[in-house]
Amino acid sequence: MSEADAARHLGQLLTRTDAKGIADRLADGDTLTAALKVIAVGHRAEVRALLEEVATETGTAIQLIPVLRAVEGARTLPTTLTPLWTMPGHLVQSGPLTASVPYLVDNARHSVTCSTFNFQRSSGLWTALQRAAQRTEVAVCVYMDTRAADRGGQHASPTTAEVAAHLKPAEVWRTRRFDGTIVRNHAKFLAIDHHLLLVTSANFSWSAENNNVEFGVLIDNPNLTETVEREMREAEGTLYERVSGE
Repeated sequence: MSEADAARHLGQLLTRTDAKGIADRLADGDTLTAALKVIAVGHRAEVRALLEEVATETGTAIQLIPVLRAVEGARTLPTTLTPLWTMPGHLVQSGPLTASVPYLVDNARHSVTCSTFNFQRSSGLWTALQRAAQRTEVAVCVYMDTRAADRGGQHASPTTAEVAAHLKPAEVWRTRRFDGTIVRNHAKFLAIDHHLLLVTSANFSWSAENNNVEFGVLIDNPNLTETVEREMREAEGTLYERVSGE
C-alpha cells in the first residue's frame, strides 16, 4: 500500500478525537504503542499498520504528527441540527422519531457515551447499548442517577449494578455523595463517535420512545460533542463513582 493510500484509509478510520489524541501523545514524546491507547482496542492493530506504512515513508513516528493533524482538521465539520420527536399517533411532521435512536447506537464506529436518569428494560436503547458494548472496536460509557436506579423500587428499572452487568465490559458510572447529598443526574444525552450529540427530554423507556410527547435535537458538531464528553469525564471520581460489572 502506498503512503497516500495509507493516509486516505487513516482519514476514513480515525475520528477527530482519535487523530488528535494520537498526535498529542506523539508530540509529548510517547511511543506509538502508548499513543494508540487513546483509541478503542478493536481499531488499534489496523491503525498501527496504517501509521507504520506512513512512517516507512516519512522515517520516524514524530513525522506522523502532520498527517494526524490533517485528519483532525478534515474531521472538523460544520454544525448540522436535526429535530427528534416522539408523539402519539405518529403525528410528527418534521425530523425522525426518538424510537430511531437505537439505529444511531448500532451504527457507531468508535464510541457511545450515554447519560440518563435511569433505564427501563423496555427501551430500545437497553438492547442497542448491549450490542455496542460487545463490539471491541466501540467504547461504551454510561452515566446514571443512583437514587433513581437503586432506590426507586420500580421493577422495570434495573439497578446500576444490573446495568453494569448487562453492558459489561462498558464503563458504567453512578452519582455519588457530594456536599452531604447524593447528586442527581438528570442530564439526558447520547454522544456517538465524538461528533453526534443527541440532547433530549426523553427518558430511555418504551413510553418515552413511543407514547409521550418528547423533543430532542441531534447535533452534528465534533467540538461541542467532545466538550460535553470531557466535562463528564472530569466529573468522574467527584460526582460519579464507577460501578462494577461483576
